[in-house]
Amino acid sequence: MDWTPTLSEWSGPIYLRLVEALGADIAHGRLARGQQLPTQRALSQALDIDLTTVTRAYGEARRRGLIEARVGQGTFVSETTARSAQNIPFPVKIDLSMNVPPQPVEANLDMRIAKGFASIQSTASFSAFLNYQRPGGSDEEREVAASWLRARLPEARTERVIIYPGNQAILFNALLSLTSPGDVVLTEALTYPGIKAAAAKLGVRLIGVEMDKEGVLPDALAGACRRHRPKAVYLTPTQHNPTTATLGPERRRAVARIIDENATFLIEDDAYGPLEPIVTPIARLIPERTYLAAGLSKCIAPALRVSFLLAPNAAAEQAMRSTLQATSQMPPRLMVALVIHWLKTGTAEQIIQAIRNEASGRQQLASRILKGVSFASRPNAHHLWLSLPRHWNASGFASHILRAGLAVVESDAFALDQPAPQAVRVSLGAARNRAELAQALQLLAAAVDSPISVDQIV
Repeated sequence: MDWTPTLSEWSGPIYLRLVEALGADIAHGRLARGQQLPTQRALSQALDIDLTTVTRAYGEARRRGLIEARVGQGTFVSETTARSAQNIPFPVKIDLSMNVPPQPVEANLDMRIAKGFASIQSTASFSAFLNYQRPGGSDEEREVAASWLRARLPEARTERVIIYPGNQAILFNALLSLTSPGDVVLTEALTYPGIKAAAAKLGVRLIGVEMDKEGVLPDALAGACRRHRPKAVYLTPTQHNPTTATLGPERRRAVARIIDENATFLIEDDAYGPLEPIVTPIARLIPERTYLAAGLSKCIAPALRVSFLLAPNAAAEQAMRSTLQATSQMPPRLMVALVIHWLKTGTAEQIIQAIRNEASGRQQLASRILKGVSFASRPNAHHLWLSLPRHWNASGFASHILRAGLAVVESDAFALDQPAPQAVRVSLGAARNRAELAQALQLLAAAVDSPISVDQIV
């Protein structure tokens, strides 16, 4: 309770400077989750400011989700996240269907967004970012992006990097560049719905390849390449969506060898890669045959529509830049400026680390509550893949729990040309806080083992 903030580092009204100082101290670990704060009167005396100013600051901090008041106990750093309640379709009360990163108070995105834009404005006016730009980003922006990629891909070269408005745009443009209607692209037997939608729009045939708990099976992939002569192979080898499967080093080498021997291309979706920083992308093994898509939507926030493509060669870079210009011209320049600023200052990694820690905490919570339930997961993943017992099918189970206001995604959404397993994807990051997540998981665990209605369980 002896916290005394430094207000001189901040500008604006005193109450907002106090809120910004509070947020910064949470983000940098000087205040811990659940730590008790001074009373409003004690803080006003310590800072020699008016009590109403502190009251107003505490009110704004509560609105942002930074602190919470407990009746009869005092004011504490929030145990929850900064995300406010969303307008979700009735009758969903707890939405575990959207695979989004959690937003822990330690990430403090409100403060970091405000500080980032203030820094951008101090060095260049916002209007400087409101005009057209060469598709794919400036040389300086691409170098910053390449430097970030080099932490996991030391060979990443600036001239091969293109900045895109999100990973989905990269996937669509890669298919557009590599395929014609009727061509085959191989992927895991269960795959990301976004690639299914892109392939359908372009008339591309997606064919699923058998997988196990580690991911795609090399022998099955080799056989499919011989049979179908695919124009490309699309894989999510790290924290696969929906199963969380992650290829080990030996499996990655085998996949790389098969793609190289068959003279095809890999579209590597590395959306979750930053959550597993020690895992090396397949692109490092076959850079000349890989279109690597690495974004920030799954490791910071989905509305950051900024992703980086690492193209395999100069011709591919030119072709992808051309398709970017034809489909969306360029990514949003102000958002790119913010992301580049975060990457240059190390802020992005601080946010990602806070989100990794929160994801790990949520996975541990799931392991405790779902003990005895069959599911696959990864320590830092935002989701888990829950296998249903024999008396449930995925569609029936999803409908069953929806009656109690709980939403998940059934396996059919990810299946291609083979019957879907009876399973559901449960997204842990969508819950606003761990208390809400615990409530949802308890309901889920009870529903898995019971044939009776969830209404009766609760």
